[in-house]
Amino acid sequence: MRGWLGLLLAVVVFSAAPIRGATAEDYPARPFTMIVPFPAGGATDTLARFLGERLNAALKQPVVIENVGGAAGSLGVGRAVRASPDGYTLSIGTSTTHMLTGGLYALPFDLLRDLEPVVLIGSEPLLIVGRKDLPADDLRQLIAWLKANPDKASVGIAGVGATGHLAGIAFQKETGTQFQFVPYRGNGPAMQDLIAGQIDAMIEPASNFKALVAAGSIKTFAVTSKARSPSWPNIPTAEEAGLPGYSASLWYGLWVPKGTSKDMIAKLNAAMVQILASPQVKQRFAELGIQPSPIAQQSPEALRAYQKEEAERWWPIIRASGIKVD
Repeated sequence: MRGWLGLLLAVVVFSAAPIRGATAEDYPARPFTMIVPFPAGGATDTLARFLGERLNAALKQPVVIENVGGAAGSLGVGRAVRASPDGYTLSIGTSTTHMLTGGLYALPFDLLRDLEPVVLIGSEPLLIVGRKDLPADDLRQLIAWLKANPDKASVGIAGVGATGHLAGIAFQKETGTQFQFVPYRGNGPAMQDLIAGQIDAMIEPASNFKALVAAGSIKTFAVTSKARSPSWPNIPTAEEAGLPGYSASLWYGLWVPKGTSKDMIAKLNAAMVQILASPQVKQRFAELGIQPSPIAQQSPEALRAYQKEEAERWWPIIRASGIKVD
């Protein structure tokens, strides 16, 4: 009897050994879930599905998209924070969902500590635009017109505390101007009012305005990136247009739950770095208006440092402005 028990124990120990080793060596061994903190159909969802297909090809495992919208993305991020750190839950998001919300809401988690960074995917500049008949033809003239008409101009925003709202507050601070913010439920309704002349200007992610710029329906004044955007080569940066030091962007990143193995993070990062270097991916990013992050910024450590740097820049602006969100 003891012999049979000893043999059975040996079989159990022997069969269990490869399972422990498989965590690092054979990863990934099953499908991923990529949590998108927005409803289906938006820009982040489009990017997630595109990158999910590439990760599938690179890591030989399907990537299932899970849309968890609400509370400016914090519900989806919270879902990722609570997930098991087994390497199979991915959290894709933007500077809004994974940085700005930390200054806007009293979150039940720490954005800078409760997720492990994987890679800074890329960024999209904002575009400073105005209605077609606005009495200004460049950024210097726009600033002069705003100063001559304090609190009379109206700037549409996609929501209180959204990227464009905070960029507008920073613009006021840098230029010494004052204007009224008009909140909308997304950029679509705001752009309709901009075309109709119901509002004067907007400062929002550039890709929103692609069709309007092509049709000549609005005026463009500057992109908010530090260098000219390949997607908008003929539009000057704010610095070139007369506003030194002013920059803002909507950036995208990938994270996993805190406690995920460093080996797993390294494998995910290596796959993403390879994907971002692909000419086909670069072409698709150009179509989406996204600039891939420079190779020097594609490490997990670089994303962590950039996320912290951005929080240190924008959270004081949020608090000083007294923005209230429901």
